[in-house]
Amino acid sequence: MDDVRLEDSGGGTWKLVGDLGFATVAGLLKSTPRSFTANGDIQLDLSGVTRADSAGLALLVEWLREAGNQGRSITFLHMPAQMLSIARVCGLADILFGTMAAAREA
Repeated sequence: MDDVRLEDSGGGTWKLVGDLGFATVAGLLKSTPRSFTANGDIQLDLSGVTRADSAGLALLVEWLREAGNQGRSITFLHMPAQMLSIARVCGLADILFGTMAAAREA
């Protein structure tokens, strides 16, 4: 997890910073702070993501699933174009980022 970190910005907002890929996702998932998954709705700022691949997208899906299981929501903010492109190819853009974000990439 040397190349990625999850920063608490307060008020249910978190920022993901660094490379979000095969080499970093497993460590990030294991070390996700309990407060990230245990408290209220979440806004996750992705503006600090420098590179992403399908493993990074899978992590977002997992966090979305976990939040849904707890009756909470995650809103993904400032998604990198690379991540949005991968999500569109996989048919996940609407689920992860909403229909307006998916339409902007069209």
